[in-house]
Amino acid sequence: MKIGIIGCGNMGRAILGGLIKSGAASSQEVVVSDASEANRLDAEEKFGVRTFSENAACAKEADLVVFAVKPGVLPLAAADVRDVLREEQTVLSIAAGKSLSDLEALLGKKKIVRAMPNTPALVSEGITAWCGNEKIGEPEKAMVRTVLSSLGRCIEVREELMSAVTAVSGSSPAFVFLFLEAMADAAVAEGMPRKEAYTFAAQTILGSAKLYLETEKHPGELKDMVCSPGGTTIEGVAELEKNGFRAAVIAAVRAAAEKARSL
Repeated sequence: MKIGIIGCGNMGRAILGGLIKSGAASSQEVVVSDASEANRLDAEEKFGVRTFSENAACAKEADLVVFAVKPGVLPLAAADVRDVLREEQTVLSIAAGKSLSDLEALLGKKKIVRAMPNTPALVSEGITAWCGNEKIGEPEKAMVRTVLSSLGRCIEVREELMSAVTAVSGSSPAFVFLFLEAMADAAVAEGMPRKEAYTFAAQTILGSAKLYLETEKHPGELKDMVCSPGGTTIEGVAELEKNGFRAAVIAAVRAAAEKARSL
């Protein structure tokens, strides 16, 4: 399998790094295109891949063509490669808000997959939702899973769920970082040095998420395990509830989902 990555910004580099570091592909099996010479040189030096300044040259060499570009850039990138794409090739797009029908309009009736990764993919701890059009069969699905699982977890979903995915995993790392920053600010107010405050808050978030994923216990049950009667934790939980913590989170995720639908 030869993989062509169009766009080598943050997410393009995450995909490239995930493929190489996980062993899903070798540097000889991946080619990259980017308009930025600095991005191309970085990809060459760090990962040993061949790069192109022209998207069409990259697409010609690939069995799987990955569009790792922003939604506003996608029409231009698609126009670059539309005439060189072959029927047997598969196209994977991570452009937010671009539906399968949008992609078919840009590229023609090709084998097309739409995916939504998130920024933790940069450290191989992402989660990616994906869906394909009617031309995607089991061989193409296996190829897509190979690529996306190198970034962390991947789950095939119905396309109508992609706006919810965009909100709950694509946008929500920003919400988590806000929470992390607020927890650290509170620790600093209590006298803890800033660096240690961030480390304690970050490791707690990481460990709590891992505890859920490995036990699959209901989050409410895990919360109750920490909340001793008359203890410190239930006091803090009461303050969060008083200030509408859960309502604010629900509203933020739903606002992000609504924005995703409108893109």
